[in-house]
Amino acid sequence: MVETTISVIKADIGSLAGHMIVPDFILEFARKEMKKGVETGVINDFHVTNAGDDLELIMTHHKGEGNAEVHELAWNTFVKGAELGRKKKIYAAGQDILADTFSGNVKGMGPGSAEMTFEERKSEPIAVFMADKTEPGAFNYPIYKIYADPFNTAGLVIDPNLHDGFRFVIQDVRVDDKPFVELKTPEESYDLLALIGSTSKYTIKKVYRHDGMVTAAISTDKLCYIAGKYVGKDDPVAIIRAHSGLPAMGEILEAFTLPHLVAGWMRGSHIGPLIPVGVKDSRCTRFDGPPRVIGLGFQVSNGTLLGPVDMFEDVAFDISRKRAMEAADYLRRHGPFMPHRLHENDMEYTTLPAVLEKLKDRFSAEEIVPK
Repeated sequence: MVETTISVIKADIGSLAGHMIVPDFILEFARKEMKKGVETGVINDFHVTNAGDDLELIMTHHKGEGNAEVHELAWNTFVKGAELGRKKKIYAAGQDILADTFSGNVKGMGPGSAEMTFEERKSEPIAVFMADKTEPGAFNYPIYKIYADPFNTAGLVIDPNLHDGFRFVIQDVRVDDKPFVELKTPEESYDLLALIGSTSKYTIKKVYRHDGMVTAAISTDKLCYIAGKYVGKDDPVAIIRAHSGLPAMGEILEAFTLPHLVAGWMRGSHIGPLIPVGVKDSRCTRFDGPPRVIGLGFQVSNGTLLGPVDMFEDVAFDISRKRAMEAADYLRRHGPFMPHRLHENDMEYTTLPAVLEKLKDRFSAEEIVPK
């Protein structure tokens, strides 16, 4: 049977009125480019949406992960869309376009991507989660809850297909030499938590069932390590398969009911709650945020997408949103103080070092007594 690949590739190529939302003309342009991709046989199907100011391209095809044709289609869409944005003078047009020419894959070029290849089951429900104003490690907490916490996922206790646990592939995003490690749950749960609790360094890249069945893929691209400076937050995406021997969609969504604290928000320099919202509320306003995540549900059918269902546009998440805004309000009262502002080590790639540079020669070995 032919395997199906889901590719989710995203980039911030410009937005309206600051870092808020992708304008309609960019979304419409992207849909036209994706349609050309279908007509020329590069992809099978697509869905275009936005998470805040990030343009999200969800594509299906049979070409496998990292395919040059598929990635070039996405890259050209971003480049042409950014040029269109510059003509319209929208804000931060082309922000995530960090290379002059395409080199076969968007990895290391600015856009983020998550991909997954599998043989379709009798029924193939998937969820695509897309976050804005945060970093790849923002998904560590919900992914752990889904696949390793029996208080979240009942199937870990009562479904024999899940009972033997899952295999997590972790990436150290700060190193190039030997960045990957695999840890198994439940037996290595404590080791796993020792790593992924450090969300700015260790990120979950993929999750497999104990028997090797792929079930989740997450983007781990960090723009600051590509550009060498702050150019915007990384705004990760995740693809998750559901049901039929995997966590149910309701168990997957349950992991997002706590608006846990993540790095990002204003200028990529602050801690804030990750709010689950419907697509209609995917615009970042207060303090350029707070950070938010959207979730779209699809059925994959013979390489095509049925849907989507806007899964967070539901009253069941109202209490989560209320808690998130209470947490946001509390944190904002801290102003420039930690823990609202990131730790100094995480501010290295922001604009703060340029501010501190002028003070470095004013430090003294002895206590200074003003005269």
